[in-house]
Amino acid sequence: MTVEDLVGEYNIIGSNQDEASNNYKGKLVLSLDENNRIIAMWTIGADQKQTGSGFFKNNILVINFRYSGEDQNIYKGVAVYQCLSKDILDGFWSEKHGNPLFLGEERCFRIKTNVELLD
Repeated sequence: MTVEDLVGEYNIIGSNQDEASNNYKGKLVLSLDENNRIIAMWTIGADQKQTGSGFFKNNILVINFRYSGEDQNIYKGVAVYQCLSKDILDGFWSEKHGNPLFLGEERCFRIKTNVELLD
């Protein structure tokens, strides 16, 4: 698998970094910059935006992310995904100020689009 294989859009399901394991759903868009590094953009729920950048090696994707919380503070963390295939990413994440006793979890499923060519 190559980093180019990961480019695309994914539906995500996850749980937060806390004892309650609050679940969430969203979307992840992966693209590449000019150096073939990953650019990530998450939308969690209806409107929480997160951005990140990272790298890929040996079917492991690592992304440093950040977002602005409801309290207007900037939150940062790292997400690590095992790329089970180019269509399924299985990961965990941690924020700097999250509960250190827990990891968030996330699974990503590629959104497939069928393009029909017309003659």
